Amino acid sequence: MRVTSLAFQLGDCGGLRIEIAGTRAVLRHSGALWLEAERTMVVADLHFEKGSSYAARFGQMLPPYDTRETLDRLERELAALSPATLVFLGDSFHDGAGEDRLPGEDRARITALALGRRLVWAVGNHDEDGPRALPGDVVDEAEIAGLTFRHEPLPGAQPGEVAGHLHPAAKVTSGRATIRRRCFVTDGARLVLPAFGAFTGGLNILDQAFAPLFGGPALAAALGPRRVHAVGWKSLRPD
Repeated sequence: MRVTSLAFQLGDCGGLRIEIAGTRAVLRHSGALWLEAERTMVVADLHFEKGSSYAARFGQMLPPYDTRETLDRLERELAALSPATLVFLGDSFHDGAGEDRLPGEDRARITALALGRRLVWAVGNHDEDGPRALPGDVVDEAEIAGLTFRHEPLPGAQPGEVAGHLHPAAKVTSGRATIRRRCFVTDGARLVLPAFGAFTGGLNILDQAFAPLFGGPALAAALGPRRVHAVGWKSLRPD
């Protein structure tokens, strides 16, 4: 499949309307991807129970509210979009025991996400077995609307690939101000989503980890409080 140009348009919701290998999509300022025609919402790298993982493994007492905060944001997006399908792009839990550490209230909230919709859990490197007792289908990858959804992007040309894993972030300097934000990154052929989880960091998209993915000009779609900001590659700065 040949992609000849990268086009985008600011949508009414503050998201960016783009095409990924010919499939129309909206990049939401929450960090969610919305395929309106398919009524499919996609999020990546939630890392549920990261706080409790750090406490159990390292004795590092992070505030134990990351799962709750991530669910708050996720439920707001679901209420706004009412998708028929919700796709998790891997690393939904920070480790394989994260599902077992879920407080009962949070477990009930995740279970309720399946009411009236299909859940698809792509496995990641942190949760390679996927959830065991929660509703939904556990898959290595999924094909929807001509796109391939997987956790870790493959090197080289992969038209139609939608992935997570790398936690992309964009750094921009304007005058004396320097801003660093989570971001989507796309060249029109493939897309890497930002991490959706509350406690997740970001990797600068000028890092060499992104070099094998984009052979030509790419666009950073940086997340702001109310809208997504399109940032050209030449405006980006390294950490």
